[in-house]
Amino acid sequence: MNDDIDIACDELAARLEANEELFLIDVRQAWETQLASIDGSTLITLQTIPARVMEIPRDREVVTYCHHGMRSLQAALFLRQQGIRARSLEGGIDRWSITVSPNTPRY
Repeated sequence: MNDDIDIACDELAARLEANEELFLIDVRQAWETQLASIDGSTLITLQTIPARVMEIPRDREVVTYCHHGMRSLQAALFLRQQGIRARSLEGGIDRWSITVSPNTPRY
């Protein structure tokens, strides 16, 4: 795994397109996911990550994302402390909608 904690939107898009076995975690609030989300992601809010850490697979890379990348960075750092291979989507879903998926609403 790349030691960089951030993953660029285009890299994530390419890896998803190649059907890589990634586990996407949306760490935003439920109302935010109703506005915009990345297909195939699992909602585990930042506040509930510690209590739900056992639900997160350890057999593949985990990518966390939020609105702009701050909450997901906190989540990825915490998950790494738990021995999980985690990265944070750089720029969050906002940058994803700009660079990868223009049909994804911005808010």
